[in-house]
Amino acid sequence: MKPKKIYKYSVVILILMVGALSCTNLNQHVYSVVPNSDFWQTPAQVAAGIAPAYAALTSIPDGNVFDLNEITSDEMIVPTRGADWYDNNQWQQLWLHTWPDNHNIVNGAWGDIYNGIGKANFTLSVVNGLANKPSNLDEINAELKILRAYYYYLAMDLYGNVPLVTDFHTNPDSVTNSTRQAVYSFIESEIKSNIDLLPSNVDASTYGRATKWMAFALLAKLYLNAGVYTGTPNWQGCINACDSIIASGKYSLMPDYFDNFSTDNQNSTENIFVVPFDKVNIGGDNREMETLHYQNNVNFGLSGSPWNGFSSTAEFYSQFDTSSIYTQKGSEVFRTFLDQRTGQYLVGQQYAIPYAYPPSSNVVVNADPSLRLTDLQTGKLLAFTPVVNQLSNPADTFRLAGVRNIKYFPEAGTSGNQSNDMVLFRYADILLMKAECELRLGTDVADALDLVNQIRQRAYGDASHDWKLSDLTLDNLLAERAREMTWEGWRRQDLIRFGHFGDPRVPAKGQDPADGHLNIFPIPAQQITANPNLKQNPGY
Repeated sequence: MKPKKIYKYSVVILILMVGALSCTNLNQHVYSVVPNSDFWQTPAQVAAGIAPAYAALTSIPDGNVFDLNEITSDEMIVPTRGADWYDNNQWQQLWLHTWPDNHNIVNGAWGDIYNGIGKANFTLSVVNGLANKPSNLDEINAELKILRAYYYYLAMDLYGNVPLVTDFHTNPDSVTNSTRQAVYSFIESEIKSNIDLLPSNVDASTYGRATKWMAFALLAKLYLNAGVYTGTPNWQGCINACDSIIASGKYSLMPDYFDNFSTDNQNSTENIFVVPFDKVNIGGDNREMETLHYQNNVNFGLSGSPWNGFSSTAEFYSQFDTSSIYTQKGSEVFRTFLDQRTGQYLVGQQYAIPYAYPPSSNVVVNADPSLRLTDLQTGKLLAFTPVVNQLSNPADTFRLAGVRNIKYFPEAGTSGNQSNDMVLFRYADILLMKAECELRLGTDVADALDLVNQIRQRAYGDASHDWKLSDLTLDNLLAERAREMTWEGWRRQDLIRFGHFGDPRVPAKGQDPADGHLNIFPIPAQQITANPNLKQNPGY
């Protein structure tokens, strides 16, 4: 049984459970559902029982949290193209760093995160309240607490001073903010207290679930940014957590970068923690629709027209190596990028020819002119340019401004809800995190260089583009993280840690205020209205 099928099976059971909860007659017997008193006794039942806490993850890697982490950075921009994508100015405000405290996406991300926390707390309450407790209760608790720690990590990273609630029965009117330091300490304690109770096997039974290695990856991220969160760096702590994953031998770099993000990426040896998606059973992965042009349905075989929104600018794209090898077959010219990662960006003329996978090689760049795609509304040739000099422009050519990201390769026959599982932690990031910490400490720069070159050798296929020791600088490492980790939800965090989140950029954005208050988002005004005990973050 493939991992995705196991996950789908749990979701089906979850639907039955939710159906039972929705019954209004509390005395009614429901014969199609196993009562809680008899539940939690088999691995399948446990997987179904904890599924609500995992189901909340589907909104994280391609929803409000992702938008806050990417569109506020230099990595992603959502221009207003004529009347498209204005949406009450919310996308421009993220790019410009002018978001108000009632910003729709700021509030939406809060809701998505606390939905996950609430479901984890509820499930912990249910399973620990059973008269007939499962024999592996400690392991179930550990898994749910680590998942809850991940949600709290997102909350602390984005909002700083957030409510810390661990009991489902807590009176909502009594909840107030905890300090960022207190939430940091809670997350650290939860990971350390529960990590040894988590499964260490990496197979179908643990796919998409919290394992010991997922917990070490979360701990590594916590320590990587400890200086931002607490004022005291913990580079060595991050190294130690990364070493635990590396020494396990459970993970390795995939030969092809794009196989980590394809519709079959459940077979990746690199992905540590993912959110499974499926075009039939688990919707929510809409990356193809968000970035592609309306007429890209033709060359990607989509069943509907994409939305022509998310893109990247020339300034960001300039960090990628666009060196290529060109070959001609008949009347068609094909491009293969030397750095395979550059192929994740769609640039230039599009043709009515199925786009090749992986997108790093055999990309058609010249073909019969009759096969050139056009923007049907304007009649302009459908040719993407990286240049985005404005945030808003009604011109017909502006509909084609910005390179489009196809890292999660579009799935033919879909119109959103594609089946690519979305990656939260992967091994390449572990190598880059350890390298960064070793460079910052100056303790083992030779090892840091080797780790980065492992990434670059996968990107180029050989050692021809390895760095020398003189290349190993923080600025270069930040650029390497851009190439490797683009559109995976880490860029805002990286820019803050490297001191560049507030920098001016093209188009339009000026320098952030010197007090750094924009490094965290406001506590949403909607949440303070609902609970006046919450205190607003400084600067808002």
